[in-house]
Amino acid sequence: MKAVVLVGGEGTRLRPLTYTTPKPLLPVANQVFLERQLSWLAAHGVDEVALSLGYLPDAFRARFPDGRFIDGAHREVRLVYAVEPVPLGTAGAVRFAAEHLGVAERIVVCNGDVLTGLDLGALVSFHDERRAEATIHLARVEDPSAFGVVPTFADGEVKAFVEKPPPGAAPTEWINAGTYVLEPSILQRIPAGLCVSIERETFPRLLEQRGRLFAMPSDAYWIDIGTPDQYLQVHADLLAGRLGSCPVPGAQQVAPGIWSQGDVTPRGLDAPALVGPDCVVEGDGRVSGSVLGATVRVGSGAVITHSVVHDDVTIGPGARVHDSVVGPGAVIGADAEVADRSIVGADAVVEPGGCLVRARRPATPTPATSP
Repeated sequence: MKAVVLVGGEGTRLRPLTYTTPKPLLPVANQVFLERQLSWLAAHGVDEVALSLGYLPDAFRARFPDGRFIDGAHREVRLVYAVEPVPLGTAGAVRFAAEHLGVAERIVVCNGDVLTGLDLGALVSFHDERRAEATIHLARVEDPSAFGVVPTFADGEVKAFVEKPPPGAAPTEWINAGTYVLEPSILQRIPAGLCVSIERETFPRLLEQRGRLFAMPSDAYWIDIGTPDQYLQVHADLLAGRLGSCPVPGAQQVAPGIWSQGDVTPRGLDAPALVGPDCVVEGDGRVSGSVLGATVRVGSGAVITHSVVHDDVTIGPGARVHDSVVGPGAVIGADAEVADRSIVGADAVVEPGGCLVRARRPATPTPATSP
């Protein structure tokens, strides 16, 4: 089976992290997010994936230089790089990437910022049973007002598309979750070389023309990682075991709720927590409800809570990091504070005693670091 993964966006809501790293290549619980997606696709029989690229395409080639990915179960996925010459929208990108696959068969499409436990085989079977041209995965959310809502008939045929309904006015709580099964006839409906949205143009037009458009609801785990809140939430969910007991392949549970990827697990960890290899927590430093990447040094008296710290970070003595993300190679100075969904960019510095708190928005002396 073949798939297209849409990974061309700029990830503006996760800046400054995404100034240097495309969103799909950010780590999620110490594993590159796109690799989690490719593992999920491989587990459901996908053996070839076209990556629809736009922003920082060379970063993807550098991550997968031989054009393939092999997961922990030794399943291989061949990768095809489809770099858009101009932004083509979601539908235009799908057609452009599918053409690079060079096949005239059904494809699976998924967004490069969605983590899900969806049974992809069940979605394909649902699609086949209804002889659909296109089938959409639906996820249920508490507040659908920020999403495209998709009401259906009893057999799953789509009734309508309602884009971002006012709070309390949505006809259903089931939203378009960004995974599709598409027949070749759908690709033929997308004009070549034009910027076209699959959600706002292709699917509604198919509905108007009485094409066979269906949607399958699923209560499987689903999250879009594209905001600071959601990026932190996916880490909390993985630590809580919502996608399996182990948050990242290869980690060992060294105490209840405490996972380690290194040979030596530092002291000062309070569950739930995940620490990468070669981390050091000095003196009475504490780490709680957080993920540390590889080679992180936490100074004595420092406290990290409900946060994500990427590789090669130094947290100075007495510093406080709460509910925030610290990018790779960053330095948080002694007695500094980072809190309230702040994001520290790669290699940025928060000076000793500095304060990066989103709610108060104080001035900081380091331009490379921003909330």
